[in-house]
Amino acid sequence: MTGFFAAVVEAWGEFKVHKTRVLLSLIGVALSVAALSTVVGMGDLARESIQQSQERSGGRSATVSAYISPGPGVTMTSSRQKFIAVMKQYQLEYFSTEQQFQLSFQFPNGVQQAQASAVDPAYGVIHRLKLFKGHWFAPDDAQRLAPALVVNQTFYQSIGSPNLNTDPEISATGEKGTSMIIIGVLPNQYGPLEPASAYLLPEAAASLGVGALDAGFNAQIWSQVGQADQLTASLRGDLQSAFPAAQVSVNRSDYAAMGDPYLQIELVVGAIAGVVMFLGILSLLNISMVTIKHRVREIGIRRSFGATGARVFFGVLMESVVATTIAGILGVMLAIAIVKNPQLESFIGPGIADYPPFPISAALIGLASAVLAGALAGALPALVAVRVKVIDAIRF
Repeated sequence: MTGFFAAVVEAWGEFKVHKTRVLLSLIGVALSVAALSTVVGMGDLARESIQQSQERSGGRSATVSAYISPGPGVTMTSSRQKFIAVMKQYQLEYFSTEQQFQLSFQFPNGVQQAQASAVDPAYGVIHRLKLFKGHWFAPDDAQRLAPALVVNQTFYQSIGSPNLNTDPEISATGEKGTSMIIIGVLPNQYGPLEPASAYLLPEAAASLGVGALDAGFNAQIWSQVGQADQLTASLRGDLQSAFPAAQVSVNRSDYAAMGDPYLQIELVVGAIAGVVMFLGILSLLNISMVTIKHRVREIGIRRSFGATGARVFFGVLMESVVATTIAGILGVMLAIAIVKNPQLESFIGPGIADYPPFPISAALIGLASAVLAGALAGALPALVAVRVKVIDAIRF
């Protein structure tokens, strides 16, 4: 152990002696590591952006969707009760029905229609919704005398962007008009031109008299990844039994239903990162091979004073490894500063609800690549140094 630390200290001394040459050669390594970690980090950010976008539309991984058409004359309330009874048999925690319709609201400039969806509180978890302001539905919101409403930014701005702490009200017109309280605001998914839309609970929809009779409704169930396919088959039969005269369709709707959709992205990112790091190692190796020839006399003198071949080999190798490790740390720090730049995050991942932290894998890959670069770039020059004859080195 003492010999190891002695070699490391010696390598650090060599680094300080040849710091100008080493620093010039390590600029390329630091930039290569920064480029490598940046590419991996940006790839992870792009993947997260695509994943969250798909989760908002199709649900999280292992989401099972069902469409039930019980036929005319069947109330939505009775259909929901039958559906919930089936869900309780499976002891599932996250499930939601969804019914879409047009609902008229009293805006400041007159009555306007907006796309409305009656969903359960679990819908926000299944579709990974993160609000711009306020909060999503809670289970006890169904007991409100004034129904709760969650709107998008377009809707919110159309009514003057009121303070949600004041429980702003808006009148909804239906068979039974009522005042509703806005409790949350969702960011626009498709930009500022997105039309106004709103979410309300099924109990609120029933109190408004909308969707009382409906030809069909959707439902989403979030299950465990390994059980999704089995659950799909089981639900198909149980829902058909609960709705014998209805048309029932049960399928997976999540992005992972057809396998890993990000494999191609990972392969492309990995290939680019590999090429970047290879060029960095190649440049460092070339510089090391050139400079070792100018150190032949120095190495010969050290060996003439009793330095063993192993000591010389390890010293030259560790000089490169220590230097590239420092360069790797600096490169990773630069990559973190680049990837976590707010402007870059919003450009690569527009609409992301939760920006992921800088991936640990990118930092570890960058540091490991720097150490590997130092080992490869130091091993060949070290072999050349060991093979030099002492007398020839002194005469050089």
